Amino acid sequence: MTITQKPRSVDEHGRLMAALLAATAVIRLPLVECAGLALAEPITAAVALPPFDNSGMDGYAVRSVDITAATADAPVRLPVTEDIPAGRTDSPSLQPHTAHRIMTGAPIPPGADAVVPVELTDGGRHQVQIFAPRAPGDSVRPAAGDVAAGEEVLPAGAVLGPAQLGVAAAVGYAELPVHRRVRVLVLSTGSELVVPGTPLRHGQIYESNGTMLAAAVREAGGEAQLMHFVPDDVAALEAALAPRLAGMDLLVTSGGVSAGAYEVVKRAMTGQGVEFAKVAMNPGAPQGVGRYRGVPVAAMPGNPVSASVSFEVFVRPALRAAMGLSGQRPRAIAQLTEALESPADKRQFRRGAFDPGAGTVAPVGGPGSHLLGALARSNCLIDIPETVAHLEAGEQIVVWRTGAA
Repeated sequence: MTITQKPRSVDEHGRLMAALLAATAVIRLPLVECAGLALAEPITAAVALPPFDNSGMDGYAVRSVDITAATADAPVRLPVTEDIPAGRTDSPSLQPHTAHRIMTGAPIPPGADAVVPVELTDGGRHQVQIFAPRAPGDSVRPAAGDVAAGEEVLPAGAVLGPAQLGVAAAVGYAELPVHRRVRVLVLSTGSELVVPGTPLRHGQIYESNGTMLAAAVREAGGEAQLMHFVPDDVAALEAALAPRLAGMDLLVTSGGVSAGAYEVVKRAMTGQGVEFAKVAMNPGAPQGVGRYRGVPVAAMPGNPVSASVSFEVFVRPALRAAMGLSGQRPRAIAQLTEALESPADKRQFRRGAFDPGAGTVAPVGGPGSHLLGALARSNCLIDIPETVAHLEAGEQIVVWRTGAA
C-alpha cells in the first residue's frame, strides 16, 4: 500500500478534502425545509412591507386635527362609527369629527392620519373619550416603510435563519431556491464495537463515533445516514458499503486507517482511489482522502477525539462550502490560563473552555485522543501552530469556538 512518507500539513490536507466536494445542486424547497441552508439566488419583494398603511396600536383611528384640544381634564368626545379589525378588506372612510375603533395591523381608513392608543381613551364602543392629542402619523405604520415592492430582500448566499425565512414569507414566497444539503454516509469500523445499551464483554467498547459524527454532519447542515459499524474484515466492509453508496455525496469513516494489523478501511480502499497519509497534526495524524467507487471519502482515525477534531478541521469546512455556507468556525484570541506543551513539528488542537467575557481559555483534559469526557466539557479548540512547542500561562493563542457544551 502507498503511504506518503513526509507528513502533510493541515492546510494541504484540507485543500485535498475541499477539492473533493463540488457545490450541491440548486433545488426549490418549501420555506420550512430551508432553515440553515444558503439562498442560491437573490429574492425581491413581490409586495411592500407593510403592504398598506396600518395601525401600530389597538385604539382609535382619527383625524389629528379633531383632537388637538384633548386633555385628561377636558377630553374630546367622538362617536365611534366603525370597527376595523385586522383582516378587514373593505375601507370605510373616516368622516370628520368621528373615530373608528381599530386593531393593531388593521388598515388605516381613508381620512384618518393618526391612531390614539386605547390607553389614552376610556375604551368606549359607541362613543370614545380621548384624553390627549396626537400628531399626524402617530401609531401609523406607513406602507413600504420597511420594504418597497421590487426591492431585494435577501442576497444570494444568505444563510436562511428564522428572520430570513420570516421576511421571505412576508413578501410572498412559499419556497426558495437553495443549495441542497450534502448527503453523508457515516461508518465506524472495529470488531471491538458494541451497540450502546447491550452488556459489554471484556475487550469491548460502546460505539460512539457514529453517533457523534452523524450529529456533527447534521449540525453542519448536512444529511447524515448512520451505517451500523462493521468488523475488521475487508470483505465485510466492501459488502456492507456496496448497497449504501448510491446517492451519497460523501463517505465519512472512523477507524481502520493507521499502521496496525487490522486497518480494514486502509486495506479495502488503498489502490481504489483513496490515499492514506500522515498529517502533521495532533490528534488525528493518520488520514485518508480520495474517492471510493466514485464517492468522495474522508477516512479518519478511530479514537473519538481524533475523529471529532478531524471532522472539525477537514470535513466540516468542505461540507459547508459545498452548500454555499461559510465553513470556518468563529475564531477568537484568548489568553491561556496555564502553560501548554505541544509536539514539535505538529499542529496541535487541544480542547479548551473559552470565557469570552474574560478573554481567557483554560485547557480541558490532556492531549490524549481518547478523552471524550473532556471533549464534551469543552467549547473550543486551542489551535497551537506546528512551530510552537511551549506556551506559558498568559500568552495569547487562537481558539476555534466550536459551541460544544
